[in-house]
Amino acid sequence: MARYSVVIQPGDLCIEQIRQMKEQLAVEIGWYNSKNSLAHITVNEFEKDEKELEQIKNKLSDIAKFLKAQPVKFDHFNTFSNGAFFLAPDDDSKRYLKEIMLAVHQQFPYPIKIKSNEPHISIGRRITPENLAKAEALFQEKPNLSFLCDKIALRIFNEERKQFDILETFPFLDEKKSRLIQGSLF
Repeated sequence: MARYSVVIQPGDLCIEQIRQMKEQLAVEIGWYNSKNSLAHITVNEFEKDEKELEQIKNKLSDIAKFLKAQPVKFDHFNTFSNGAFFLAPDDDSKRYLKEIMLAVHQQFPYPIKIKSNEPHISIGRRITPENLAKAEALFQEKPNLSFLCDKIALRIFNEERKQFDILETFPFLDEKKSRLIQGSLF
């Protein structure tokens, strides 16, 4: 069984900005969970046989083709009680990202192990309370990160690197679903 995740993939500029934030935090507190993880918004994680990979890709392509791209903005930092320090979206972006996540959850036919309903971009996970306080002190300036949310990505867990690698991205095509029109015989 391979371990996969479906994520909303930010653009390259946003990924680089978050990489720099992670480096700044590492200078302040040392190594931490998620330090080397490429910026993303988790939608779900699941395990499946690799022989089913093409079916999974086809399903994600089918889901993505009906999704509409939209700019999103991350404008503040926040924490979760489990020690996560993250970037959070503004209210409009949060609503839109939740719609994307819900669309994937509703149409994804495979059993999942982790299902995310709260859009965020992790800077670090499982950080001690003392180091969370350092992170909050380090990042006092309000962030202003934005990107065009226009794709989801399928990633596979790399056992050697202990990180997920992107297998393929699926662009949002904003296609309209056709409706079956019932004709009359009379």
